[in-house]
Amino acid sequence: MGIVFNVRVSTPSDMMAVDALLSRSYPVLLKRDYPPSLLVTAIPLISRANPRLMSSGTYFVVESENGAIVGAGGWTPSAPPGFANEPDIGHVRHIVTDHRLTRLGIGRLLMDRIVLDSETSGVAQLECFSTLTAQAFYVACGFRTLAPMQVSLRPGIDFPAIHMRRLSADH
Repeated sequence: MGIVFNVRVSTPSDMMAVDALLSRSYPVLLKRDYPPSLLVTAIPLISRANPRLMSSGTYFVVESENGAIVGAGGWTPSAPPGFANEPDIGHVRHIVTDHRLTRLGIGRLLMDRIVLDSETSGVAQLECFSTLTAQAFYVACGFRTLAPMQVSLRPGIDFPAIHMRRLSADH
């Protein structure tokens, strides 16, 4: 029998567990695609849960059978800071899977929930700024690559990413 995971809407009380998940998993997951010199400055900036996302109602956590948070991610109708909003486009935000549990369907479970939730809300397209590491995952979830990009984490710290888009089933 396989491992059972539960997806639920995140709450502010999940903040510490999501912070811990991000800070232990991002360094391991991203190390093959990013140089250590970038990761040492980027990891502290990207491994913090966003309180607004955590309480948005569109950010989710995946729990294992014992209640541990092993995945997190969501979407917002508004673009990340510094990017323009476009009507009918949702934005995938801050997805992570526990690095010790990859390839068990946690990411797919999250993405299925994100797609269903966003489409139910009337979103025609989802965009994401994928890490180099996650590009194949997003392609497998129906996203197409638009262009390489740089996400400015802070002045002087640019993080290579890939702009991707997925049309809803109705489009």
